[in-house]
Amino acid sequence: MFIFSNLYEYIWGTAQGKDKPQDLILQITGSFGKYQLWLFVLLCLTKITIAFHQLAIIFLAPPTQFFCVSTQTLNGCPCDDPIYDTRIFPRTIITEFNLICKKKWLTSFSQLAFQAGTLVGSMFFGMVADKFGRRMPLIGACILQFVCAFGSAFLPTFELFTLFRFGIGISVGGTMVISFVILMEFIGPAHREILSALYQAPFNVGCIVLPWVAYYYRDFKNLQIALSTPTLLCLIYFYSLPETPRWLIAKHKTERAIIILQHVAKVNGRPVENVRAMVEVHQLAASRQKVNQGTTADLFRTPNLRKRILAMAFNWLTCSYCFYGVSQYVGQLSGDIFINVTSSSAVVLCGTLLSIPMMKMMGRKTILLTCHFICSTCLFILAFAEGVLSVFCATVGVVTSFIVFVVVYLMCGELFPTVVRNCAVGLSSMSARIGSMVAPFVLDLKDIHPSLTAITFAVIPLIAFFVTLLLPETKGCELTATLEEGEKAFTTSTKK
Repeated sequence: MFIFSNLYEYIWGTAQGKDKPQDLILQITGSFGKYQLWLFVLLCLTKITIAFHQLAIIFLAPPTQFFCVSTQTLNGCPCDDPIYDTRIFPRTIITEFNLICKKKWLTSFSQLAFQAGTLVGSMFFGMVADKFGRRMPLIGACILQFVCAFGSAFLPTFELFTLFRFGIGISVGGTMVISFVILMEFIGPAHREILSALYQAPFNVGCIVLPWVAYYYRDFKNLQIALSTPTLLCLIYFYSLPETPRWLIAKHKTERAIIILQHVAKVNGRPVENVRAMVEVHQLAASRQKVNQGTTADLFRTPNLRKRILAMAFNWLTCSYCFYGVSQYVGQLSGDIFINVTSSSAVVLCGTLLSIPMMKMMGRKTILLTCHFICSTCLFILAFAEGVLSVFCATVGVVTSFIVFVVVYLMCGELFPTVVRNCAVGLSSMSARIGSMVAPFVLDLKDIHPSLTAITFAVIPLIAFFVTLLLPETKGCELTATLEEGEKAFTTSTKK
């Protein structure tokens, strides 16, 4: 819950539920300028590496055929003397650690460990970033990511490999959260719709690039080394990434904040003469104000807020469950694994960009209902489809679930009052991580029946469709501040 401390109040406006035209930082630096654009490009590095590690399991443990010498059967179990098909992938974690038959579930466990690490990392680095600033924890997370990703290529046992995957997950959780916090603390709320989508685009680019890195480095050890190397580029953050003035001012480190604000204002072509005076006046006024924050428990005390947080958390769980699960499933479909993953990721990028005009023209709830319905329908068809149709249906499932991810991030901030907005987003984010941890094990259901995996993926967005009916439309809403306002908002009695 600490992850979004002070962030969402900034993005979503003042306690009165409106945007902040008089926000100190925006008055000095402007809502969006050359400096913020440069910062956005700089932070894209972390999103690309996040994609590499989130979906690396597709190529670390691709579908692997084996011939059992003792029983003279193809893919027969039990088997103590397998001969693996290494024509496409000469070495994978499956062939390296013999993850077949009774050990087959360990492949999914490795991905679960990674996703669990992401949950731990987002919480841990969120707390660290609130206490020690944004810059150094982000750099620390990048260093941890490189060490664990590079080191995992040289480990002799599956247990150590999984432990390092957990470490990579921790680093990914940290870079994911802190990079977004830094970006949002420099940018005004007027850009919230477009940035909630564009923030995901570098991740999509990383998903497109990943298959071709795996194409050239088909040995999983070489692939791990290749995927770890781009993280070294993040070391330029030592020299080019500033601490956020918003955090510095909140921690009364006024002098450092003034220096950074003057630099940003200068780059953006804004006046710098009155920066010091404006910051000092703000600090004086802030010292006289007392801000009362709610708790996670407050989300469950009243019926409307309770209904909304449960429905919103399920939406987050659904989109994460479907996106990560079906993305891995694409890698197991018939056809060229590299082409399948590339085409699916390219369409997801188009879907991300499409979500921008969709959010401008359509209501949030309408988008969620439409995407859940399409996703569920395509995944049900996927259960019985073959060839190109199966890839098409899986790709549509991935795209629609990712669009849901973009929209729920925005909608969650609009739905809850200021005093519990951080808690609502933090709880929803935890639900998303749970979905991503469960998803790898659903893939193993195909061993029971070939259609069972797709059907299981299809059921959850269908349920989410009906759950979403419980949510109100939030597009163009006035943001609420108190628990009382949040409970009464969107009800019949408050509509004009």
